[in-house]
Amino acid sequence: EAFDDRCDLCGIDDDCLNRKERHFVSLMNEFKYVRGTLSKLRKRDIANVLLRSPTAIVSKRARDRVKDVFLEEINDGGLPLLNEFLLRFGAPGIKYVLELCADESRHPIAFYCTAGKDRTGMIAAIILSLLGVPDEAIVEDYSLSANVYAEMNDHKAMVGALSQRNLDPKTFLGAPPQVMRDTLVTIRESYGDVEGYLDFIGFGPEKREQLKKALRAE
Repeated sequence: EAFDDRCDLCGIDDDCLNRKERHFVSLMNEFKYVRGTLSKLRKRDIANVLLRSPTAIVSKRARDRVKDVFLEEINDGGLPLLNEFLLRFGAPGIKYVLELCADESRHPIAFYCTAGKDRTGMIAAIILSLLGVPDEAIVEDYSLSANVYAEMNDHKAMVGALSQRNLDPKTFLGAPPQVMRDTLVTIRESYGDVEGYLDFIGFGPEKREQLKKALRAE
């Protein structure tokens, strides 16, 4: 979710001063996670899923077996795997948020998600990397959100929701430094560097310079 508030800016007419915008940006959904997981499964596992799919329509046991194949892959991959999916399948949403951030007339601007660590952490990491911030500083910034769910009033509800889906809460509710280190490595291995990733999502050199200018403006 991206939100910009111009009420504190000077030199803008009254209409703009009183204007607030809120953009609800969908980066991922269950279908995208399924697509991503399928791309990681071994051919044997995919064959098992396809063979079980027809019976899953009428059999709960068959449905559970199909789900188990996906859940095992997701639990094993943890947050680094989900971040990999986010980079690939959440590209249109990431581009949209970056375009909002690059528009200096919308500043000051804030972007956030439920806990401010996964979707928000990814976009923050991309922006910081583009600005030349060292990896370890990006990792440290990400890890500040490590206890965010523990501090939220609905912590037990989040743990329960993940457990009901057979996902490991200890894996997905934290923000371990190694997760961001692995994610930055994934960006370089898959796209060359953050600029290569931004080319991949269609956020080209001109837009990147616009973003840098907007964020470095005094």
